Amino acid sequence: MRNGRVYVYLALANLFWAGNFVFGEMVTHEITPISLTFFRWVFAAVPLLLIAWVIERPDWRLALREWKLHLVQSLLGLTGYTLLIYAALVLSGAVKASVISAINPATIALAAAILLHERLNRVQVVGIVVAFVGVTIVLTGGDFGALVAQGFSAGDLFVIGSVLAWTFYSLISRRLRTPAITATAVQAVFAVVTMLPLVALAGVSLPTEPGGMLGLAYIVVFPSIAGYALWNIGTSKVGPARAGVFLNLLPVFTVIIALAFGATLEPAAAIGGILVIAGVYLTVRVRRAKEPAADVSKSGPVR
Repeated sequence: MRNGRVYVYLALANLFWAGNFVFGEMVTHEITPISLTFFRWVFAAVPLLLIAWVIERPDWRLALREWKLHLVQSLLGLTGYTLLIYAALVLSGAVKASVISAINPATIALAAAILLHERLNRVQVVGIVVAFVGVTIVLTGGDFGALVAQGFSAGDLFVIGSVLAWTFYSLISRRLRTPAITATAVQAVFAVVTMLPLVALAGVSLPTEPGGMLGLAYIVVFPSIAGYALWNIGTSKVGPARAGVFLNLLPVFTVIIALAFGATLEPAAAIGGILVIAGVYLTVRVRRAKEPAADVSKSGPVR
């Protein structure tokens, strides 16, 4: 397979994940984040299982032996991260949420250094600092005094919570031997099952307006199924170091799509976003080159 086609796959994966932010914001105006999260995995679980079987031909017994890790991963990533990010979209919007979420590779590197004692070189430290400065600018709108006086908004806290959830999800994923798509499929099944008590308590509903139905269909087909399959195909062909660079496209694509749908881009969000992308690039550029391929491919985002 030519690298050009593989690079298209990686770019498309990030384009599909970017659409999750924009369409997620649209759908949550009609149904709750709980409903959107639940039905996303209800409709995606079986197709993911089929795609995993076709592409990875997994050892299902191995996946079952790792069920405890898959359960934790499901609660952190597929349920926790998704619920928090959809709740944040209601309050903060797609542009702000995606720019803040773009710091995830930097937070993963920092958490790995603190908890797993992985070494960071000077370039990576600078990258992490630059990325956090960029996020601070986005959170404060460039007014640092406002953050001190008023604190974080609820939407900002939800986004920060989603970043933390995905950080721990990514660290734990390094312990898994189950292939990436298979792991996501198994965790999607867990997500459906573990959400049933919450669904029984809060109730769920499907969108009834055409825009909401199309948005949900997009989220199921593209970010949940096609995006993850394309990402793992691409990573297996060009390696995690090259594939990781494409993650910087996620906030860029999100901003472009959001602007196309009438959103506005504040100067602070633009400046902060550029700093976040630059900082993440410095952090990931060195680190990914030294990591085993499985570590990086398994911590790729399920957006």
